[in-house]
Amino acid sequence: MREKGLAGAGGVQGRDAMTLKLLFWELENHLKSSSGASVVAIDNKIEQAMDLVKSHLMYAVREEVEVLKEQIKELIERNTQLEQENNLLKTLASPEQMAQFQAQVQTSSSPPSTAQPPVPVPATSTQVLPSTQNSSSSA
Repeated sequence: MREKGLAGAGGVQGRDAMTLKLLFWELENHLKSSSGASVVAIDNKIEQAMDLVKSHLMYAVREEVEVLKEQIKELIERNTQLEQENNLLKTLASPEQMAQFQAQVQTSSSPPSTAQPPVPVPATSTQVLPSTQNSSSSA
């Protein structure tokens, strides 16, 4: 996704790079013929070059922010979908299946404690799926 954004900006980046090269070439010529009046012109060219670099960086940062916003949006949607699936699987599972699953979760995680409340099922809800299918096919 990011490559597409950068490829679309290739014309802008190429133009900026060419402009920057031209500014530095002019700067070099001014330095070779330095006089009191050309110092002001040099300062102006340096300022223009810095503004060009700043605008290029700001463009790149904005583009990256847009890519990250889109990724966050997709992750939020995926998380919501998994939470809904998880809740559905919990409601379809029998109490015996839930107890068995909770036991698996407790043994696979940190050392078991004595009075631990049931652990909410994380995004690994696919582990509940096979036992839910088995019970529904046998019922």
